[in-house]
Amino acid sequence: MSVAERLAELGVEVPSVVPPVAAYIPAKQHGDLIYTSGQLPMVQGSLPATGKVGEAEGLVSPADAKTYARQCALNALAAAAAVAGGVDKLTGVLKLTGFVASVPEFTGQPGVINGASEFLGEVFGDAGVHARSAVGVPVLPLDSPVEVEVVFTVA
Repeated sequence: MSVAERLAELGVEVPSVVPPVAAYIPAKQHGDLIYTSGQLPMVQGSLPATGKVGEAEGLVSPADAKTYARQCALNALAAAAAVAGGVDKLTGVLKLTGFVASVPEFTGQPGVINGASEFLGEVFGDAGVHARSAVGVPVLPLDSPVEVEVVFTVA
């Protein structure tokens, strides 16, 4: 099954590439790899939430942050597909790095970034299995709760 067919089966529409918020490009190809810049969970030009991830009232919940990590991965897929010439040129995922803006006592960063990893696994199957880092940080651009960068393989 092609990547486009799998996305359709999942009911996922690939969004437009999120424009850069600083001096960089969303993705760049080198040989058979496409590196994405860090992608925020932008939906139609804005963040669905801002702030730190944690368990306490008033913080972004880990469950919501996991959903936002999925959106980050979808935005990375869009950026890579734009460089590759379409989603069907993407053949898999090599590496994912996820950042979670979290309060100091929160240690659930891996669970949050699972939102991105699980989504890419659904899309690419075995080719979506990847190396990964999940890192807690004090703050991210635009006060985003999560940011994800991905290295895709390309035909």
